[in-house]
Amino acid sequence: MERLRGKVAVVTGGTRGIGYAIAGALLSEGAAVCLCARTGSDVERAIGALQAAPGGKVMGLRCDVRAYSEVESLVAATVEAFGGLDILVNNAGVGGRALLAEMPLEMWNEFLGTNLTGVFHCCRAAIPAMRRRGGGYIVNIGSLAGKEAFPEGTAYNASKFGLVGFSEALMQEVRYEGIRVSYVMPGSVHTGFSGRAVGPEAAWKLAPEDVAAVVVDLVTSDPRALASRVEIRPSRPPRKG
Repeated sequence: MERLRGKVAVVTGGTRGIGYAIAGALLSEGAAVCLCARTGSDVERAIGALQAAPGGKVMGLRCDVRAYSEVESLVAATVEAFGGLDILVNNAGVGGRALLAEMPLEMWNEFLGTNLTGVFHCCRAAIPAMRRRGGGYIVNIGSLAGKEAFPEGTAYNASKFGLVGFSEALMQEVRYEGIRVSYVMPGSVHTGFSGRAVGPEAAWKLAPEDVAAVVVDLVTSDPRALASRVEIRPSRPPRKG
């Protein structure tokens, strides 16, 4: 049963890792999906792979979520192609570590610009389209780093802590318009995010599909319910000490 047949979704950062898994999971439930990323060749590769899978229709555009004009164009193109917008998954993000005293200003601006301002841009552009559909669902992909700070994480932690406050405030702003807002906070995920190596030694980590399954559960849940915050972590991480 395709629970999202007739629904339209935008997934940012949808060409690899968590975003790619989310796009595929939404498609398998019958949704029409527009995915985006900063690099056009990555978008083309992802679209080529996803078009071969059964389910809803898929399209993709190059978009840097730090640029509001590009985000506006992304939403407008989605609405024109598929007739509206029901689901927004803000997954685009950057990560890394650096001591604050040694951090290039460009790194700070990229982290906050992508992980937080980019989410603002996408929500601001998407909400009017959702209102025209009578409601919708916004899922912001955060991190357990939004509640657990660590050394060399000032930029990343700031962006993810900020996303928590942003999501909770927005949830209260739009809930009476039929727009639900949730944020998902994964722990360690088996991807190449931030240049981390992947391999058998990382098999204890979450898979991108684990996060995608949570997103599908959220957007297909009964409208009377709202799981506004979901933490998801590996069930058996390496023992410490």
